[in-house]
Amino acid sequence: MPFATADLLVHACALIGGYLLGSIPFGVLATRMAGIDIRAIGSGNIGATNVLRTGRKDLAAMTFVGDTGKGAAAVGLAYVLLMHSDIATRQTAMALAGAAAFLGHLFPVWLRFKGGKGVATFLGTLFAAAWPMGLIAGGLWLLTAFTFRISSLSALVAAALVVPVAFLLHVGAYPFMGMALFMAVLIYIRHRDNIRRLLKGEEPKIGKKKDA
Repeated sequence: MPFATADLLVHACALIGGYLLGSIPFGVLATRMAGIDIRAIGSGNIGATNVLRTGRKDLAAMTFVGDTGKGAAAVGLAYVLLMHSDIATRQTAMALAGAAAFLGHLFPVWLRFKGGKGVATFLGTLFAAAWPMGLIAGGLWLLTAFTFRISSLSALVAAALVVPVAFLLHVGAYPFMGMALFMAVLIYIRHRDNIRRLLKGEEPKIGKKKDA
């Protein structure tokens, strides 16, 4: 099999596998066990922040771990399956798998392509692909969250700054920076309503219930 064709198949498998993993709706599954339809609560989002508005911290934690884990799993599987390949092929496949998992969370096939905003999956993919980038993103999120107590603002700050900071510190390979930029753009698109509320000073604090 020609090398280029083999590479194409590897990358196609990374995209498909990553997307299917990312499509698993942990927020819906966790709340359904408690007899709750998270899509009818608060903003209707399937992520951990909206699950927290049910008052069930355990379900929110399960959702966060699941959404973070599926992004990490997609990247990790690509690494394991290609650990004996050349570094360029391996890193490209890992980045594609992570980006695809992120897309799967945003547009899950199981929920008619109506998913979440991807922040937990964003963090999971970064930690698995390049842990220093994950630490940077997580640190930025936590610092902003503790300061302002607004989840969406924390996500926007982390998404906007992780690549510039990683570049300045010389951590993270270029495929992973490209993956992070791709996810950051989509995070801003998915948070456009949150951005409007932030500008108006109407964005709810973390843990505060929000009317449907």
